[in-house]
Amino acid sequence: MPERTTLRRRVWQSVFPVPIIPRTEQQRRRYFFAHLVLHFRPATVPEKTLKLSLTWGLGGMAAVLVLLQIGTGLLLKFVYEPTATAAYESIRALMTEVPFGLLVRNLHHWCANLLVLVIFLHMMRVFFTGAFHPPRQFNWIIGLLLFGLVLVANLTGYLLPWDQLSFWAITVSTGMLEYIPGIGGELQETIRGGTEIGPATLRIFFAVHTAVVPLALGLLMAFHFWRTRKAGGLVVPRAPKDDPDPDPVRVPAIPNLLVREATVAVVLVAVVMMLSVFFNAPLAEPANPGLSPNPTKAPWYFSGLQEMLLHLHPTFAVFIIPALVAAALVCIPYGNYNQNIDGVWFVSQYGRHTALKTAAAAIVLTPVLIAMDEWMIKPGRWFIDLPPQIGRGLLPTTLLLAVAVGVYRLVKGRTSAFRSEAVQAVFVFFTVTFVVLTITGLWFRGKGMLLVWPW
Repeated sequence: MPERTTLRRRVWQSVFPVPIIPRTEQQRRRYFFAHLVLHFRPATVPEKTLKLSLTWGLGGMAAVLVLLQIGTGLLLKFVYEPTATAAYESIRALMTEVPFGLLVRNLHHWCANLLVLVIFLHMMRVFFTGAFHPPRQFNWIIGLLLFGLVLVANLTGYLLPWDQLSFWAITVSTGMLEYIPGIGGELQETIRGGTEIGPATLRIFFAVHTAVVPLALGLLMAFHFWRTRKAGGLVVPRAPKDDPDPDPVRVPAIPNLLVREATVAVVLVAVVMMLSVFFNAPLAEPANPGLSPNPTKAPWYFSGLQEMLLHLHPTFAVFIIPALVAAALVCIPYGNYNQNIDGVWFVSQYGRHTALKTAAAAIVLTPVLIAMDEWMIKPGRWFIDLPPQIGRGLLPTTLLLAVAVGVYRLVKGRTSAFRSEAVQAVFVFFTVTFVVLTITGLWFRGKGMLLVWPW
């Protein structure tokens, strides 16, 4: 009998090579702590990766903010009522009658907004340190999915207060979907639960916000951390002229890494707490479907798309251009760069110069084009005598692609630069362009969505 058990165990382990869990309680606790809890962090890490200037703690910040979001969200669910007749009043009661209710709501609000910013900066850090090259390509894709999930979480949570600000912001955001060719109308009705924003929309958004997104976010985050460890951890920072160190000096993760992560987490919690104490989450008048505010704006993280809608044909602004950008982001780590730049900020010294120049060009050129379209050309039209699909869609999109090719060839062709430097220049140009569009839509658009000075 014992021989049969041993044989069965050997066969099982040959198919599924997983260690057998110890049977005693003490051994079981040690096993799970060592193989599950500590599995997301290696026993030792390269000493150079502990420098704050490599990651700025952005990945850890994102994880802390997600945990704060889940914790405060659970507390909010004890008071919030997800119905169109009671949602707004439950938020008011939370802010005025529930002990520390206002603080919890403020924490949830600021964590949500900071999470978008932190993940964006984390993505920038990963790109500019070359941390998307083999064997980390797929982790870049997982990061893009996580970013998309965070945007979905913020968008669905934005509607839950059911006030004028959230109601009309979601009306604008979901209204963009109808411009997606073929499936736009059906997709919009599915998300709204009908043709208009109403009680069904609130139920759908609440379910997605409190169940679907947290589950997907938790699974993807765990997979993201696991993939980071399987890829060998963080990239080791080095100077542009230095060769990769095949055997870097390693130090124990505990306490070296643990203390740094705990410090960043404590500082972040303190910052979020200060924001929550001094700045309250906005709450406008109750939602009124018959009275839209002027201007009606999407949430700030979609201001760039809303700004594009003012200048381009909706199908191109909402679907074609974002699809091209998404495809380019997915393809970035799979290019043939013929250069090992892992751990080098901005590829090289020349890469830094070209990044600064292209960023400056985007900062100057984007506002000029916005002003030209607003004041010099007939508002809302790129070329008056052409059909909108061409004058405001195909032609501007072709010009944007030409700019991308032009920047790439200008950086790579004249100086025989590496491909990674040219790709970085294109990435910087369009990233800065979108940031300028977001700032314009957020602070420089007033009544009637006309350009105004924010002060």
